[in-house]
Amino acid sequence: MDNREVILETALELFYTRGYDAVGVQEIAERSGVTKPTLYYYFKSKYGLLEQLLDSRSKPFAEEMRQACRYEGDLKGTLCRAAGTAAAFVEREPAFSALFVALYHSAKGNEAYRAVRPLVIRLQRQIEQIFEAASGDLGNMHGRQRQFSLGFIGLVLYYIVMKQEISSDAAVKISREEIEALVHQFMHGIYS
Repeated sequence: MDNREVILETALELFYTRGYDAVGVQEIAERSGVTKPTLYYYFKSKYGLLEQLLDSRSKPFAEEMRQACRYEGDLKGTLCRAAGTAAAFVEREPAFSALFVALYHSAKGNEAYRAVRPLVIRLQRQIEQIFEAASGDLGNMHGRQRQFSLGFIGLVLYYIVMKQEISSDAAVKISREEIEALVHQFMHGIYS
């Protein structure tokens, strides 16, 4: 790995284990085996480092979700693909996924929250587009696309986070059966 990648990996590990606010630039540089000027050369600031970390790690997920969220007339199938994509990403990137959720739940004035918020909004819009596309097939939508998208994201993310919390393994595996059960539970709620 080059210095830039080593710094990103080190920052991910430190931010994940101790939190963004608890980690300083000097510590990241020392653990990465570089000087502070080298870190600043690549990232300009700790916030710039966080932005690059979020961007580089979330791009593959964003593209996978874009494809998974294409609605083709089967709401259950589309929601299963979206939830399965999220679960597969968490399995591949457990530390980043946990950090992502933690950053979003930080104080709204915190720079870490400001850095992750656009990524969360993008995810919410991708899921909302499923419900917008399905509105012609669902008689009970009545402008509730955003409500449904938020409920779906909340259900899936909370399930994944809690499964991570109780798991003894770093990587959490969520089965196809679990995904289908979550989607079934969600769909039962929106149809009632």
